[in-house]
Amino acid sequence: MPASTHATPAGARPSTGGPVAQDALAAYRRVQRRASMRALLLALPLIVFLLSTFIAPIAMLLARSVQNHEVSEGMPHLARALDAWDGNEVPGESAFAMLAADLKQARETGQLGTIARRMNFAQSEFRSLLMRTARALGHDAPPAWKPALTELDERWNSPETWRLLKRAATSPTPDYLLAGMDMQVTPQGAVAPVPQNASVYREAFTRTISISATVTVLCLILGYPVAWLLATLPEKPCNRLMLFVIVPFWTSLLVRTTAWYVLLQPGGVINSLLSALGLTSHPVALIFNRTGVLIGMTHVLLPYMILAIYSVMKSVSPVYMRAAKSLGAHPLTAFVRVYLPQTLPGVGAGCFLVFVLALGYYITPSLLGGAGDEMISQLIAMQTNTQLNWGLAGALSAYLVIFTAVFYFIFNRIVGIDRLRFG
Repeated sequence: MPASTHATPAGARPSTGGPVAQDALAAYRRVQRRASMRALLLALPLIVFLLSTFIAPIAMLLARSVQNHEVSEGMPHLARALDAWDGNEVPGESAFAMLAADLKQARETGQLGTIARRMNFAQSEFRSLLMRTARALGHDAPPAWKPALTELDERWNSPETWRLLKRAATSPTPDYLLAGMDMQVTPQGAVAPVPQNASVYREAFTRTISISATVTVLCLILGYPVAWLLATLPEKPCNRLMLFVIVPFWTSLLVRTTAWYVLLQPGGVINSLLSALGLTSHPVALIFNRTGVLIGMTHVLLPYMILAIYSVMKSVSPVYMRAAKSLGAHPLTAFVRVYLPQTLPGVGAGCFLVFVLALGYYITPSLLGGAGDEMISQLIAMQTNTQLNWGLAGALSAYLVIFTAVFYFIFNRIVGIDRLRFG
């Protein structure tokens, strides 16, 4: 007899089984939820650590690139008065009175130094103007503050002085981001490049990218043959040679850079050897220039390139090369057309890793480079440690993050970094 069939009505949900099957499914889901919760609890300390020590500080620094709270918080009455000012002529008596009152209060609360330092970023000698004015304010108010302050310093009679105060009291602000690209806002409100003699950061970004790209190419040229040798050697000699690649990871970056400082100086080991061999009659300039920076950074970053390529080469079977040779291909042709394409994922990963690490290098170019070899990381350090301009440091850091993301997108489109598999 043919088996009877039962059609399921349209729109009806298929049966999930009896009560036993449903209880088993519910129990399975409870077990899965408990396992997921357990995994989350195990990873929670690491997540909290990363958020508090890595992600949060970076986010705070990047936020500084648009924050502008020194003047608005230290001189709140003046900030409100300037918010309604049209910016054309010198403001009236009320703005001068609020300026005097806020300067007195800022001096008493200790905020005057912070405000003066912030205004000095906008215009040099603005700090001296604020400090001189604050010192001249007595306990007795004059009949009118406007003539008293303009007589004290003629700069208070200039609309540009007040425009700078108004911009400094506005938050969020694009000023730091514009300064990071050597741009500024003109008195008319338009965005224009700074004078050529004051342009620093665009050239520094170009220099940083150029040095990073050169170091990446040098690491690829030197690292590919070493990785190939490691991948083709027997296990015992491979392990011995691998020590020479891994040992630099066990040595401090500062120690390695200092060693190159000793080797490359005019009276160092390399110049002494060249002179002893009769190859040079005077010391060769190997330090405090671009040559020293490239040598030091290539030495430090070379292991990253070697290990990235080696991890892919180990997964390439030698059968392919033997098959190509058995079919009559020249060894060089077989290498270029069969072996090399299979190692390109490792080449892409190594190039991206070295390039990104080189973008943020600080110690090596600082010790081995000259005045014309400053990378953007050195300028960020100068803004945070010397100038105390955290806003500009945050803007430069934001651009560095953006550049890194753009280069990641480019590398990923070319070689598919997010699809790489090692080993």
